[in-house]
Amino acid sequence: QVQLVESGGGLVQAGGSLRLSCAASGGTFSSSAMGWFRQAPGKERLFVAAITGNGANTYYADSVKGRFTISRDNAKNTVYLHMNSLNSEDTAVYYCAAAYGSRWFPRLESRYDYWGQGTQVTVSS
Repeated sequence: QVQLVESGGGLVQAGGSLRLSCAASGGTFSSSAMGWFRQAPGKERLFVAAITGNGANTYYADSVKGRFTISRDNAKNTVYLHMNSLNSEDTAVYYCAAAYGSRWFPRLESRYDYWGQGTQVTVSS
């Protein structure tokens, strides 16, 4: 059973930065594609960023492109989301997710097999 634990969320002023971490256990981390999604209050969960198992390919939602960077350290079984130039629209619960196998599609929530519990990011204006 794969377990994912997010950390690094918190309160930040508009224009500030945060780095989220997601530590994985229980699986072969380098074999998993990883993604970040977020859910704002009263809204559906949306794709933010994703990365392939070897880190060679990354994918971003248009709303975060150029501001957020996804990366991974397979030696530490951890994926990161570096967030810069934060604004109030980035306020949400952020979830990391892991996908194994050939059915993965970066932007589709349904193609991920395991999810973390989420970490709250609040951007104050």
